[in-house]
Amino acid sequence: MEIEKLHFLTPDLAKKIAEEFSTPCYVYSESALIEQARKVLAFPNAFGITPRYAMKAASNANILRLFNSLGLHFDASSEFEVERAMLAGIEPSRISLSSQQKAGDIAKLNALGVKYNACSLLQLEDFGRRVPNGEVGVRINPGLGSGGTNRTNVGGPASSFGIWHEYIPQIFETAKKYGLKIVRIHTHIGSGSDPKVWQKVAKMSLDTVRRFEDVKILNMGGGFKVGRMIGEKSTDLQEVGKPVADLVKNFADETGRKLHFEIEPGTFLLANCACLLTTIQDICDTGADGYTFLKLNSGMTEILRPSLYGAQHPIVAIPQNPTGKAVSYIVSGHCCESGDILTPAAGDPEGLSPRLMQEAKIGDLCAIEGAGAYCSSMPAKNYNSYPEACEVMLKADGSLKLIRRRQTLEQIIQNEIL
Repeated sequence: MEIEKLHFLTPDLAKKIAEEFSTPCYVYSESALIEQARKVLAFPNAFGITPRYAMKAASNANILRLFNSLGLHFDASSEFEVERAMLAGIEPSRISLSSQQKAGDIAKLNALGVKYNACSLLQLEDFGRRVPNGEVGVRINPGLGSGGTNRTNVGGPASSFGIWHEYIPQIFETAKKYGLKIVRIHTHIGSGSDPKVWQKVAKMSLDTVRRFEDVKILNMGGGFKVGRMIGEKSTDLQEVGKPVADLVKNFADETGRKLHFEIEPGTFLLANCACLLTTIQDICDTGADGYTFLKLNSGMTEILRPSLYGAQHPIVAIPQNPTGKAVSYIVSGHCCESGDILTPAAGDPEGLSPRLMQEAKIGDLCAIEGAGAYCSSMPAKNYNSYPEACEVMLKADGSLKLIRRRQTLEQIIQNEIL
């Protein structure tokens, strides 16, 4: 077992951030975000590509504005995310909405230029009633997916996302009923990195596109796996994308239809571009045959993924006075909750998996790496009445910028009515 290392911080910089902003604190690397965005923008394509940032991964306006300035478009998962993006200065025409629920005011959003993907037959019917003769995309569940667990696999029979591929005739019926033009086919296979799966789903998706003569855009979603832990493989976008681009070109040769391509990465853009900086507030053990626990001043209130589905994050102790010794620790959060464990067994939130780390003392800092995606935007917010952590951007020039203040108790309870 290897000891994980800091990704972009140094011990001195971590200390400076803790002293200036306190902990827990999310720290984003602007340079890393820019680098990942450029990789996404270079995704292989035959006739043009629109990369859409899945903003549910991290929704801070500063991140949205940075990606917007670099040329990315945006994928929203709710009307609230659409509004949030527009408040951040994103043009509605650069936003696409794919949601698990019916849009309350889809006619208004459509008039503003927001793209819409109907993700169920009910949604398509609702869109038809509200926007007759309109243009719309449909999300298809192709019957195949890829992911580390069933919970990260968003294609196939275990997933509720999208219209099951056998129900395409009902799509045609609804489109005819309301005069709708289906211009976009959207599929999403999950958090995988297998090029063969991507190629197979691309073939299936293109077979679907053949049935929709007005489709101009093929959206293959996101789910590009990022290796957070030592030894984990990250998706090579060129390796995944080249065969798909070739398929799209072959499709054009056969049909004369040059499809525009879209992808919706969130994890790939964010995962290793941020860490959660915490402080070790206690250390205890359960005897010679038990475990040694590092207790942090953070936990599922900032990073829920380990408790939710056993997700793995590198954890790095930052001792003020290194001893040179390595110790196996279980890292626990600060919530009064048995599931608040940050070192679960892989894929098993109920299992424990000790980590080899530098020997630490109470008061030392501890960094949870790989905390850029689905952490600040997906916490067990305010559990035990802990306030939201602050967020800091490490700028490309080395300066530090506070991009979200730490929440106060007054803000936690401000909507309660006595």
